[in-house]
Amino acid sequence: MLKIAFYDAKPYDRPSFEKYGAPRGLEYRFLETKLNHDTVELAHGCDAVCVFVNDTVDAFVIDRLCELGVRLIALRSAGFNNVDVLHACGKIPVVRVPAYSPYAVAEHAMALLLTSIRRIHKAYNRTREFNFSLNGLTGFDLHGKTMGVVGTGKIGRILIDIARGFGMHVLAYDKFPARGTDYEYVPLETLLERSDVISLHCPLTDETRHMINAEAIERMKKGVVILNTSRGALIDADALLEGIKARKVGAACLDVYEEEADVFFEDRSGHILNDDRLSRLISMPNVIVTSHQAFLTEEALNNIAETTVQNIITILETGEECPNELTKQYSN
Repeated sequence: MLKIAFYDAKPYDRPSFEKYGAPRGLEYRFLETKLNHDTVELAHGCDAVCVFVNDTVDAFVIDRLCELGVRLIALRSAGFNNVDVLHACGKIPVVRVPAYSPYAVAEHAMALLLTSIRRIHKAYNRTREFNFSLNGLTGFDLHGKTMGVVGTGKIGRILIDIARGFGMHVLAYDKFPARGTDYEYVPLETLLERSDVISLHCPLTDETRHMINAEAIERMKKGVVILNTSRGALIDADALLEGIKARKVGAACLDVYEEEADVFFEDRSGHILNDDRLSRLISMPNVIVTSHQAFLTEEALNNIAETTVQNIITILETGEECPNELTKQYSN
């Protein structure tokens, strides 16, 4: 039986992982704490660790896992910017879930957009207090507007289909354009200048970090709506705040945030939030923040668990080639 230290475990994780893991002989040690320098010792006696986006898997943690006899790092996410994959090469395999439900993330992005521009969140709060006034709830049509989609992987392509269904014109930017499509690819600068709505769907790299900064915002249309359901650090939060205060940015819909690791996925309602930037963003009437929940559908949770379990079995039991192994890709 393979023993798995499952870090940052949440109640919604357990049913799907137990469903797919138990028949394959996996025994989980569900841990509420995140993986970091202080908690890595909890993996003692385990064959693998299962980690999420806000766990710290740096060189120190990787070396200590190897010393503890851990044989695999299994990400239950697509993103892996929190893992020092290069340091892991030749020491311990790292696997991920490259796709689980791109529909979930794309649909959440559109839900955020519609909520924002039609003031659904404000109307909901009003009517719960029997306030049926329409003052201040005027929105605008999406039909005929231009959406700029940055990143045309699976999620970006699905959002393009959704946007076209609303009658929107779509501009696309990607360093590696998708083949066999009729997308109108333009330089990033052109996309920023011409889009009424900009949605980010690209990975976080040194090149994309703070791609939405003060200079980028200055290029945008007045009143632009910015969506981010990808990675928080794609946006410079200070620049976004200034853009909102200057009335350049009309609205921001954020499912991710650069400094989310110590805030998101936890109930902080009884605490004073120490992050002043996040507090200011949440307090603004034209900003909607959700706590990295775009992936959270039953379909996605099942796909994540099924793929993660198969990754673990493939690496630790069958010894076959695993297509989702990052360390194999980076070592080539």
